[in-house]
Amino acid sequence: MAEDRSPWAHPDTPIEVPVVASVGVPAQATRGVPEAAATDLRSAGEVRSASPRSSISVLPARSLGGAVTRTTDRPAPDVLQFGDDDSDDPVKRNKLLMRWFGGAAALVVLIGVIATLIMVLGNGGGLPLPRVFDDQAAPPDTRPELVKDCPPPSSYPDPQPAPAVPPGPRTVDDESGVSYRAYGDPWEPWPMVWTGGSLKVQYKVGQHFVTEKYSGGDYHASILSSSIPATNNDSLAVDLKCTGRVVATDVRDEYYPKPNRLEQLDEKLTTLGGRPAWVTKFRLHFNKSDLDAKSELVGLALIDVGRPEAAIVYISIPDTHKQYDPVVDEVLDSIRPT
Repeated sequence: MAEDRSPWAHPDTPIEVPVVASVGVPAQATRGVPEAAATDLRSAGEVRSASPRSSISVLPARSLGGAVTRTTDRPAPDVLQFGDDDSDDPVKRNKLLMRWFGGAAALVVLIGVIATLIMVLGNGGGLPLPRVFDDQAAPPDTRPELVKDCPPPSSYPDPQPAPAVPPGPRTVDDESGVSYRAYGDPWEPWPMVWTGGSLKVQYKVGQHFVTEKYSGGDYHASILSSSIPATNNDSLAVDLKCTGRVVATDVRDEYYPKPNRLEQLDEKLTTLGGRPAWVTKFRLHFNKSDLDAKSELVGLALIDVGRPEAAIVYISIPDTHKQYDPVVDEVLDSIRPT
């Protein structure tokens, strides 16, 4: 096979390049071609020699190697733009702001309407309101029972100076904060602790005597005192009327035969020994076959002694010993704070 030699192997061979219509040949395509032959070269076509056996194939610019003889201008960066550029148009910008404000106002109105419907329909229409904190246990209520039933009043009388202590023997109950008149025979010191009823009041100071014996044991005439928690935390104000009625009901339910009928004789807010107090007097009627007594006179006072606990003085006289009925008023009038 004959050797196909490059036309560049004959440096003395003249070359003629016909003029071809310019197609925008890159400058790299003319590199290495004699300057006279490459003057009018504009396309990526074929470069022919004047000699039939001499030809030049001009390759695309991207396949040519060699040093870069000049730099080309970089194309402008691509910028994505959506819609018209209205940033400099104050009218369109204001319209856009108004649309935003209008949408926000409509959302606020909608939320208000929904909240109103929930409140109206949930409370009045029988629909349950959503409960966000159902899973959270409420803190335990550690207040005394009487405080739960009888919260402190909004107004309260100021204590007055205590009058002088009457002369004569007295029962002093320092734990409850009161003292009161004491009696001789047949009265004797109270020897036990009565704790009963839902309030669990402990009557452990006072006097008594046994009026009769029956199937339930001894029946007593009594003058007793105790105290009961009636305020919460640092508060010293007591709802005396409410608390006193609760204590009186507890006494009636715990210490008297059932059924019984209450005859109210007196009930009032007053002062005892200069301290705010609530006093009630009533007669309980009952009929128990093995008990001679058929009624009993009761006096009960709840006294604010300036402590978280209110003092209680409880007097009871069975109708079998009515000669001692005056003891009720005498003891109440003799109460003084300790």
